[in-house]
Amino acid sequence: MKITDLTVTLFHWKRPRPRGQRPSAFDGDRQMGLVTVRTDQGVVGHSFLGGPRQGADELVGPLIRLLKPIVVGRNPLDIGAIWADCWKHNRLYNARAICAVDVALWDIAGKVAGLPVHRLLGTTRYSVPAYASSSYIATPAGYAEEAVSFLEQGWTAYKTHPHGVPGEDIAIVTAMRKAVGDRMVLMLDSMWAYDYEGALKVGRAAEELDYRWYEDPLAEDDIYNYVKLKQYLRIPILATEYAPGGLYGMSEWIRQRATDMIRGDVAVKGGITPMVKMCHLAEAFRMKCEIHHGGNSINNLANLHVTMAVPNCDFFEVLLPHRDNKFALLEEIEVDGKGLVHAPEKPGLGAEIDFDLIKKGTIQVLG
Repeated sequence: MKITDLTVTLFHWKRPRPRGQRPSAFDGDRQMGLVTVRTDQGVVGHSFLGGPRQGADELVGPLIRLLKPIVVGRNPLDIGAIWADCWKHNRLYNARAICAVDVALWDIAGKVAGLPVHRLLGTTRYSVPAYASSSYIATPAGYAEEAVSFLEQGWTAYKTHPHGVPGEDIAIVTAMRKAVGDRMVLMLDSMWAYDYEGALKVGRAAEELDYRWYEDPLAEDDIYNYVKLKQYLRIPILATEYAPGGLYGMSEWIRQRATDMIRGDVAVKGGITPMVKMCHLAEAFRMKCEIHHGGNSINNLANLHVTMAVPNCDFFEVLLPHRDNKFALLEEIEVDGKGLVHAPEKPGLGAEIDFDLIKKGTIQVLG
């Protein structure tokens, strides 16, 4: 079997502008990309390129110009070799472009085997709790109300993205814990907002409020201060989402004991292939590797397959609002009444792509 072609269909993602929220990098329409990898035996793999923060039009040039020549003519089941050859040149293109190729190849592999991807990776379970992951909300009461609304729907966990100001953020995490009591797992993701002193102050507050983890309080490359911070906090620290080096950058974080858990997703780390390796690396140290949202519907599906194939990711992230991560699939990942998401059952990724929607919004096909 050989790969005969790789194309990207750019199409419009028209997104309603939110009301009552401050403007953000997620606002406005985007161009999405449907990546199609074809083989000489008629098996086709798909992935999506782009998301609400960065459109496919910003990523597609290097994918077609530099990655396609590496891929075409190869056996699509040589996923490890193809990924390694792509990653050698990662300085020249975004990891999200490598991800789009890798995810499409895993889709082909599952279809050839007649199995969902998590089966090929080594299924460890069939369901996992989801957590609602907040967008910016203006007031502490607003965060608390949203957490309660998900609790009432059966969700068991909620993560806040606060304002990035220590005093305001302490008020937010306090209001949320007061609202849900001990009925819900709460997490805090400060998104690289603080200096060391602010991170310590907020971390101690979250620690006293029994938050499950304290995510990305410092800059993504600040290993020195993460080491210091970890010495003075009992709350587990979750870092490395955007740490430099991808998979290969994780070893120094673990060696220096700079974080309690590592973090990534298929998009920012370059695909299913490196994400699984990251999870296994963490597992060897009996650490958690919590998987971040993927930025588009197919990447989230790929994340779900990885989650079902590893034992050390406790939750599945659902980024809010839903419109930022759900588009162009006929069937999206759903959270059941017990707050769980379930393992996909169809061959490959199991993505039911809305080809009619894509056709109506097509801008151009590159390849």
